[in-house]
Amino acid sequence: MQGSATDSDITDKRLLRGARTRQLALARAVHIASLESLEGLSFGRIATDIGLSKAGLQTLFRTKGSLQLATIDHARAMFADFVVRPTAAEPRGLPRFRALIERWIAYAEQPLFDGGCFQSANLAQYDSRPGEVRDKLAAYQTEWVATLSEELSIAIAQGEIEELDPELAAFQIDAVLRSGNTALRLGDATVIAKIRRVIEAVLHSPGS
Repeated sequence: MQGSATDSDITDKRLLRGARTRQLALARAVHIASLESLEGLSFGRIATDIGLSKAGLQTLFRTKGSLQLATIDHARAMFADFVVRPTAAEPRGLPRFRALIERWIAYAEQPLFDGGCFQSANLAQYDSRPGEVRDKLAAYQTEWVATLSEELSIAIAQGEIEELDPELAAFQIDAVLRSGNTALRLGDATVIAKIRRVIEAVLHSPGS
């Protein structure tokens, strides 16, 4: 019995060490992918950057494709924690929509990822390349635009903004945000004010 308990402890420690290594690798991978797209990922590079063995990382992720998919999931979780979840305390509709926009601006301006917006860095690389990577990127893009659209729909129903097509408006606003990300990467600090002006042009309150 004692031997079994010891074996179990060893297994638990190995699993914990593996989970920590995985998180460390993904924490580095998201920044590389934001700078050079997911194509820039390699086991050797990440292993060198974080001071671990290439063989150890390959044991955790098996293939480059699996590493890429895990990196997308990790980036999405970081995005949700930084942009989406902090807005949950805001009332639904226009207040939450505005909060989402401001959190996104902070996300791109800081930036959360070394290369700026993760989606912007990768969508253009994979939009014409069928496969799991493109599907996952597309799903998360659709999810984000739908989040904006839903808050706009609620704002319309509550009379906070004039009638508009929320899906079209969300699509346009997302395009402006990603264009703004590019301008920020090129050093144009004035783009933040431009983003806000464009969005305000969409959000005409009743009676304004």
